[in-house]
Amino acid sequence: MMGDDARQDPPVNNGVMISGGTHYVGNQAVGHGARAFSGSVSFQPQDAERTAELLAVVERLLEEHRAALTDPEATARELRRLREELEEPEPQPTVLRRALTRLDEFVQPVTPLVVAVGQLAQSVQGLPGV
Repeated sequence: MMGDDARQDPPVNNGVMISGGTHYVGNQAVGHGARAFSGSVSFQPQDAERTAELLAVVERLLEEHRAALTDPEATARELRRLREELEEPEPQPTVLRRALTRLDEFVQPVTPLVVAVGQLAQSVQGLPGV
């Protein structure tokens, strides 16, 4: 007979299954330590140095994955607009959001760029005054 030490717990399924009918789903979180937020989400304050580092990463990835982008010129132009607005003494949040949204749309075919642009967006949103 096996002792208690040999007992194994069943595997944990952290997935979500929704079937049938119409479902209206709000914020969800799945998995160990997952959290869902509702309403206004704020990010930890970031600094301009981190944002500059992320801009450089996105620029490097744009060059590396240029051939995979649908419109590499428009993507580079949007990144340039974002950089120029960030260099303004008082960057306009609406201009930043628009540039980040467009940039995100342009990089969709390339997963590393999607991740980098997402990190950049979080960093920009954490800048003071934005």
